Amino acid sequence: MAPAGSKRGILERLDAGEVVIGDGGFVFALEKRGYVKAGPWTPEAAAEHPEAVRQLHREFLRAGSNVMQTFTFYASDDKLENRGHTQHFTGQQINEAACDLAREVANEGDALVAGGVSQTPSYLSCKSENDVKTIFKRQIDVFMQKNVDFLIAEYFEHVEEAEWAVQILKMTGKPVAATLCIGPEGDLNGVSPGDCAVRLVKAGAHIVGINCHFDPETCVKTVKMMKEGVERAGLKAHYMCQPLAYHTPDCNRQGFIDLPEFPFSLEPRILSRWDMQKYAREAYNAGIRYIGGCCGFEPYHIRALAEELSAERGFLPAGSEKHGIWASELKMHTKPWVRARARRDYWEKLKPASGRPYCPSMSTPDSWGVTKGHAYLMQQKEATSQEQLKVLFDKADQCH
Repeated sequence: MAPAGSKRGILERLDAGEVVIGDGGFVFALEKRGYVKAGPWTPEAAAEHPEAVRQLHREFLRAGSNVMQTFTFYASDDKLENRGHTQHFTGQQINEAACDLAREVANEGDALVAGGVSQTPSYLSCKSENDVKTIFKRQIDVFMQKNVDFLIAEYFEHVEEAEWAVQILKMTGKPVAATLCIGPEGDLNGVSPGDCAVRLVKAGAHIVGINCHFDPETCVKTVKMMKEGVERAGLKAHYMCQPLAYHTPDCNRQGFIDLPEFPFSLEPRILSRWDMQKYAREAYNAGIRYIGGCCGFEPYHIRALAEELSAERGFLPAGSEKHGIWASELKMHTKPWVRARARRDYWEKLKPASGRPYCPSMSTPDSWGVTKGHAYLMQQKEATSQEQLKVLFDKADQCH
């Protein structure tokens, strides 16, 4: 087992032009497995069910991931206590457990540990810059004690809050990545992707990009816009992309959380492993070298990324021992018509059916048009009341 700090760091790898494969979406994957509660989407499973988190890390490592992100998404104290969500563990305990699990599994292979922070209820509730930065600092203190290899500020809808996060993260002296959950229209205040990227680089981020809220095609397009903005400004950065594993051509600026299927009926939108190979190639051709996934990504999706870029990386992941390239293992199937599918062109040309004859191919997103400062987004420790819910139900009925 390699001790922390003995492996080549994230910037060494990216500076050398290497492909870094990220991991997948822990909150969605663990919610489906019964270890995360939808709604809060908080990561207490790191302390409550460490065996589940450890196993998912191992599956992503076997699939080809070079980075074990600590399962600390929404692990800030204000989020852990939001809207009546009771906890048996403190934020510090959850962050510490997540770091230990990520390090344990990273040491089983050539993987780095990334400590992550994300957007906060305090920002949405218009708390001060100092209040929000204090929340980030509490998490960072744990990451420094546990000596993570680098830091990620991810899942920010407003570039201003992401800048505040980066400013705190860079104080550690460790490499900093920053990803926004925005599309080509920019952040929720209308700041363009290019301008967002410039602001993040100037704040101290070494790696910038997009995660979550949109499908790979949209995210790669948005990272291209970020790259163009950074280059126009005469700045330098590395680029990363960690999109959804769902097709979202019908999304608006808010992304998939506006889709009526969010979060419990998204399965018909899941990308196939062949879609993932296409994403990996498009991201690579766009100059993106940190390529991973977010919500909806399972280990087989990550394996597809690693297989598509195996020539560039120089090896296949361990998980490919049980998977033939472009379905070659189907040659062993008992049925001749299935054996006939053991070829690349069959899967590349296939247009998968949903098996749902009365369902539309796309949806109409909710478009409430609310963001930071709106009364609907003011957060609270108390559980959401029936009176508050009635207001939202009435609003939803009006929108539909």
